[in-house]
Amino acid sequence: MPHPVRLGWREWLSLPDLGIGAVRAKVDTGARSSALHVEDQQVFLRDGVEWVRFVLDTGRYDAPPAAAEAPVLDRRPVTDSGGHRTERIFILTRLRIAGIEWPAEVNLTHRRNMLFPMLLGRTALAGRFLVDPASSFLQGDTPPDASP
Repeated sequence: MPHPVRLGWREWLSLPDLGIGAVRAKVDTGARSSALHVEDQQVFLRDGVEWVRFVLDTGRYDAPPAAAEAPVLDRRPVTDSGGHRTERIFILTRLRIAGIEWPAEVNLTHRRNMLFPMLLGRTALAGRFLVDPASSFLQGDTPPDASP
């Protein structure tokens, strides 16, 4: 079996289903689920299916906020690092980093002034990557220029 890919504690990743070519992520093994920090979250129905529309700042200094839509997968309670429990919307979307692409559940939350718009939690990391907490941007320190 090949060795898992190493990631630093922060990396750039893509969200191809959402049309996001690069978002700055904190690789957070202390978080069970992955989270995307969004603005202007709105739930709506499309053909009888619940969807969510949102805007996010990708963490790229040269890019405006990005708008995206996705079907709602679920609503679940999430406890944040401060011990506060809130219900969040979860979506299922593909993630891509280090040439590896896979579907992952991501919850949507609104938190102001986040340095990392994405938290990549341990459920999404499991069996795919090893995390080196002493390193940063092992997959490249500039955002990928490729389209999603």
